[in-house]
Amino acid sequence: MRAAWQAALALFAFLLMVIAVHAQASDGLLPDNQAPLVVDGMRESDVFGWGQSIVVRGHVKHGVMAFGGDVVVEGIVEGDVATIGGSIVQREGAQIGGDVIVIGGSYRRSATSAAQGRSPASASVMFEGFEPELRNIMRNPAYLLAPQWSIAYLGSRVLAVLFWFIASLMLTAVTPGAISRAMMRLQLTNLRVAIIGFVGSILMTFGVVAGLSVLPTVIGALVGLTALILLLLAYLFGRVAIQAATGQWLQRKFFPEKYRSESIALLTGTILWSILLSLPYVWPLVGAGLLVASLGLALTARYRLGWKQS
Repeated sequence: MRAAWQAALALFAFLLMVIAVHAQASDGLLPDNQAPLVVDGMRESDVFGWGQSIVVRGHVKHGVMAFGGDVVVEGIVEGDVATIGGSIVQREGAQIGGDVIVIGGSYRRSATSAAQGRSPASASVMFEGFEPELRNIMRNPAYLLAPQWSIAYLGSRVLAVLFWFIASLMLTAVTPGAISRAMMRLQLTNLRVAIIGFVGSILMTFGVVAGLSVLPTVIGALVGLTALILLLLAYLFGRVAIQAATGQWLQRKFFPEKYRSESIALLTGTILWSILLSLPYVWPLVGAGLLVASLGLALTARYRLGWKQS
């Protein structure tokens, strides 16, 4: 058992290193098969690039936004500059008056532009990593529904199996009673749990939207953050319970008595749900159903077992 744990941790560390190297390798500008959008002269409106890079050589009065492409500023942009699935490059002598927002790539500028080309009141927001994947999603939204099978994608799936298996072992060891009660509720009244989770998700969505619209910005942001944390905890608790229940069902159907154990049940349930969440065009429905069922299990966690019996 100890050797198995050591092998799993070694594989986990290797996959994590591969993903880190893969993310660092995408630090430069990616090759672009489509001709970039070149902005010369004066542009009074915002500039958007859908699936292509943008090169600003003139003067843009407002902002620049690229979806799935890079933004190269050689002239003047008075507003914000942002990109999703790309990088932003500020050449020497270029000026950006607003904020710089980069999701997936990086922001690079020369020493001259760093000292003179930015407004003191502007800010830079960067979330680096997975630039090629974000670029593919922005340029081809169907890529999100049908991901390409590659070594990196298979590694991420194996990493997901390891993560959820370890999380399941830890959660069942810390709260075995809550997990077992959730499994019983799922087996006896799965329809009621699904209805409660569906209604709860709708109320939570409308409540967060209403809070952000009516409440002050700071309070609304705190309400939204609290709802997100509760949703993540509910998903963690519910998914572990669903994986355990699924693994026990698979053991009863296909495994002999001598090969049945709690660890094997958790592993088989984790593998099955990871495979279902990897199926092209099907995984969004599976993920939505899993989230609704998890929320229903979390909302009914304090009910005793007798509440299901009429």
